[in-house]
Amino acid sequence: MKAVLALTLLAIGASQYMIFGYAPEHRVQGNLQRVFYAHVSTALISYIAFIIVAIGGGMYLARRNVLWDRIARASALIGVVFTTIVLATGCIWGIGIWGACWTWDPRLTTTLVLWFIYVGYLMLRDYIDERERKRRVAAVVGIAGAVIVPINYLSVYWWRTLHPPSTLISGGSGGLEPPMLQTLIVSAFAFLLLFGVLIRLQARLERLSDSVEDLRMAAMKREMEMEA
Repeated sequence: MKAVLALTLLAIGASQYMIFGYAPEHRVQGNLQRVFYAHVSTALISYIAFIIVAIGGGMYLARRNVLWDRIARASALIGVVFTTIVLATGCIWGIGIWGACWTWDPRLTTTLVLWFIYVGYLMLRDYIDERERKRRVAAVVGIAGAVIVPINYLSVYWWRTLHPPSTLISGGSGGLEPPMLQTLIVSAFAFLLLFGVLIRLQARLERLSDSVEDLRMAAMKREMEMEA
């Protein structure tokens, strides 16, 4: 774990250097374009997080192994955090480029829908008391919510939008210059490592939370037996 954490910190440091010291200033957007690296990287991690939620939910329904539920819970929480960063950086970028923090653009709207679905997923888990039912219902919601991920990605190709389609590997003037592409790759790798560290730590917290819940339920059972 220490080696992974050290590698993560090194990657984050390298990405920050490349964003502010290596990648050239954009010809049109200027230095504002540098928010692009965090925006795209966190969007990618959000996709991964919500797909893991769906996989964890599916595996829990198939095997009833609580480990998969913990992974899904941890990934949902981290996915919501990263999606919040996506929305925030998109707002900053939008003010500078479009002159508005928000428009009801299909890509923006489906991103907001994803955020609401998984915030609702987390709230649902607190609302339902019976643990087995909570896990089953959350698994279904997590699987259903992941359907929005491909819709969100493909929205810029299906509808006319302000949000541009991917230009990562486009040819001609529409693609990223090599230093920009290299910076994006390093930034995405750094965020991926950070996601791995966070999900591992959060999964541990979920296990501790389950242990506390087990103790609480055992104490309540003893009290009921004593009263009887």
